[in-house]
Amino acid sequence: MESSLRSAAFGDGVPPPSFFAVPASPRGRLLAAIGLGARGRYAAAATLLNGLRTGKDPVVASLAASTLASHRRQLGGHAAALVLDGEALARVITEPRGEPDPDGLDAEGARADALLGLAADNLGRGRLAAARRLLTRADVHTGNWRTRTRAGWVGAEIELASNISAAAIAPAEMAWKTALARGACRHVVKSQLVLGVTIANAGSAERERAKALVESARETAEKYEFNSLLWVACLVEADFGAGHADEYRFRGAEVLHAVLRHADPCGRWLARESPWVPL
Repeated sequence: MESSLRSAAFGDGVPPPSFFAVPASPRGRLLAAIGLGARGRYAAAATLLNGLRTGKDPVVASLAASTLASHRRQLGGHAAALVLDGEALARVITEPRGEPDPDGLDAEGARADALLGLAADNLGRGRLAAARRLLTRADVHTGNWRTRTRAGWVGAEIELASNISAAAIAPAEMAWKTALARGACRHVVKSQLVLGVTIANAGSAERERAKALVESARETAEKYEFNSLLWVACLVEADFGAGHADEYRFRGAEVLHAVLRHADPCGRWLARESPWVPL
């Protein structure tokens, strides 16, 4: 079951038949929570992650905290995510390297997750200098594929926020190519969104490529029910001036409200209070 959950989280995106059963092992529960969060089922994910955060295994506890932080951030709660990412870093800051995991579910990967999360949290709060420092501290060049992909997202978003759009293309391209090479369906979807937006903001002549990337992201997110990304993809595609812009905006709002129905009270409150979530 754990291998199927890992594939759903970091591979082909197809959930196992027993996806909503609670796995016995802490690692299995972590993978299940990652898959649930990808589908916008934040309340179910939070139940699993909050239990893991207090567990004896510092690596799993750290990964659980940083995963919950990413769910809070996806609903616009950057300040709430900052606290959780700080907790994640504290759990593994002195943890020895240990046995490496191909997807970064190890001490080094957990440290990188926490630092990249903190960078994204500071970015969302307008603290660009702090975000850059934290991205550098994550030591992404020696990390696993997932660390490199996430670093590409954060690096591109920092450049976009700094109004240096041309500099955002390289990290966005790197993230997309890394996710493609791993065959990580969900990470490819987000990378397509980041790259598409980056190309468009750079005023590039490749606007048609940007539109194609965003369209592919929306179609794949719809196919695999990656609702945490689908509502964003719909709104981005509408902003590209697609022929069905009103339809995409309606679909984006529909998916977002479905996500909020499956969020825990904290997640719903964060979304309502956030300027980033179009309610």
